[in-house]
Amino acid sequence: MHAIVLNKVWNLTQMKRMKYIRLIIVGSLLTLLGACSTTTDPAETYKNETAEQIFQRGEEALRDHSYQEAIKRFEALEVQYPFGRDTEIAELHIIYAYYMSSDYALAEAAADRFIHAHPTSPHVDYAYFMRGLSNYFQNMGVFERVFTVDLATRDLGQIKKSYADFAQVIKLYPESYYAPAAHQYLVYLRNTLANHELEVAQYYFSKKAYVAAANRANLVIRHYQGASAVPDALVLMVKSYRALNLKQNELDSLAVLQYNYPNSSYVAEAMKP
Repeated sequence: MHAIVLNKVWNLTQMKRMKYIRLIIVGSLLTLLGACSTTTDPAETYKNETAEQIFQRGEEALRDHSYQEAIKRFEALEVQYPFGRDTEIAELHIIYAYYMSSDYALAEAAADRFIHAHPTSPHVDYAYFMRGLSNYFQNMGVFERVFTVDLATRDLGQIKKSYADFAQVIKLYPESYYAPAAHQYLVYLRNTLANHELEVAQYYFSKKAYVAAANRANLVIRHYQGASAVPDALVLMVKSYRALNLKQNELDSLAVLQYNYPNSSYVAEAMKP
């Protein structure tokens, strides 16, 4: 019954990327049309249809990529039949439809509502996963979704929330269908967050704020083990402690660097005067 929702998730990022140039062109027109539309009380919409008809036609709308129609139907079902047989699945479909409509804030909100309303649902892992995707895309503008962008240079509030959601999937539902995809996103976001912290540390170092630089580099090492930024953070710690004339801290940091990256260019860089 809910296969529509469950079978499409991991390829959504690539599918959606191909659509954005077209969306940029028609976006202004859609905004104008949306402003002219009127809203209808969900309690009154489709009131002459049975719960089964509302749900089935909502799924048909999903298959036809008519996401706004699907959202209207599933929200009407949620209001009119809150304890109906298909209402829980309809709530999952709402998350998906908002996400595919690029309305990531509402997709996040819908996923959040599902998590709080159905904490023991067998489908709550999907809600966490979709909330993670929605938070991820909220951090990016339309042009940044089309073209490559270094997220480490941006404010990463939503990315941190996305990271937490994917971490929850792996921690709470390690056998979930979505766990492998969540893990891949987690690795990518961990590197993004680590690179962001490293850039901040490097900025402090360039301003001769060596204590702040060492502390920020230490944060990378403690919280993002395995990230590609870790060896650079260790190098920066060595240099910061040297600039502060904290010889033991410098030697300790250098020893960690040499142990984990022996005979590497990182060690050579750290030992430069």
